[in-house]
Parts: sequence; structure tokens; C-alpha cells
Amino acid sequence: MALLRIPEQDRTLTEPADVSAYLTARGIEYEHVGDAPGTPNDAPADELLAAWAPKLEELKAKGGYVTADIIDVKPETPNLDTMLKKFSSEHWHDEDEVRLIVDGRGIFHIHPPGEPVFALEVVAGDLIRVPRGTHHWFDLCGERRIRAIRLFQDASGWTPHYTQSGVDAQFQPLCFGPAYFPPTRVTPSVNV
Repeated sequence: MALLRIPEQDRTLTEPADVSAYLTARGIEYEHVGDAPGTPNDAPADELLAAWAPKLEELKAKGGYVTADIIDVKPETPNLDTMLKKFSSEHWHDEDEVRLIVDGRGIFHIHPPGEPVFALEVVAGDLIRVPRGTHHWFDLCGERRIRAIRLFQDASGWTPHYTQSGVDAQFQPLCFGPAYFPPTRVTPSVNV
């Protein structure tokens, strides 16, 4: 489940209803959808897309998305630092940024107009839609691993428009999930 931190207010939201309400009030859609039914998170891309097809079709119908793909980033990804640099500067897009996190975790910093920047840590099973025009940036967590399904309204994908504001330099790309909170806050406990 996602965790939300507002550094300027020294405030952290950990309860799913609180996180969802905060995001909804800022036009950001969030839900925790869990794992793909009957398909492991490390399955080949075509199998994952097939397993998620019903949810993806629902999202496409709702948001006008025409295509979906999988981005798979891990420490051994060639030119990883160069790729991450493109994501970690404040920018916005002409279309929504939709991500269904399949594996790993990352952190979206979102900068609503006239409000403090907040950090949203997403994990496997989280679905987020950052509306077009929203100023934001993204970083990986310490393990530098994320696998996500991306949806696009234009088959060629989206282009970032960098703000050059420098606000992103004021924030550390630090995740605050399992290392910050007890594991029971992040993952439901299972009796064995």
C-alpha cells in the first residue's frame, strides 16, 4: 500500500483511506489493486498484460488510453543512471501518467500549484493516475527496482516538459516504506 509524506508539514499518511482522500483532493487517482490473478509478478510481459487485461480495458475505456506496455527497471539495466535522470527532474506531460506497479517500489514527488510538494511511495499492487499537466518527478527506492504497466493516450507515448524550477533539488529521493515503518504497515501479516 502506498505511503504519503508531506515534508514541509512533517506529516506522513499511512492509512489507505487517508492516502486516497489526500490524493483525490488533488485530482490524483489511486487504488491498491493487488497482484495479477494467477500470474507471478516476474512473468513475461505478454503474460502479465494478458492477466491484467480486464483492468487495463476498464482503464482504457475510462481514460481514453490506447496502448499499454511494461517498463522493467533493475540495477543492471543499461544506462540506468542516465534514464533515471530524465525522470528525476520536475516535469509535466500533455497526457496522464498511469502506472500499475507490478514489482519493486518507487517514489513520486508531486508539486500541486500553491501547495507543498508531497512524496508518494508506490509498491507492487498500487495503481496511480497523475493527470496531465501535473508537476512531478520520480525516483527509484534503494533497491533500484520497479516493474510497472504503463498506459498511454497516444501510441507514441508521452514527452516530458521540464519546468527547470529547481524545486526537485530541494528533496532527497528517499523512500520511507519498509525501512521507515514496521513491515505490518506495508504488507498484511500472514499466519503460517
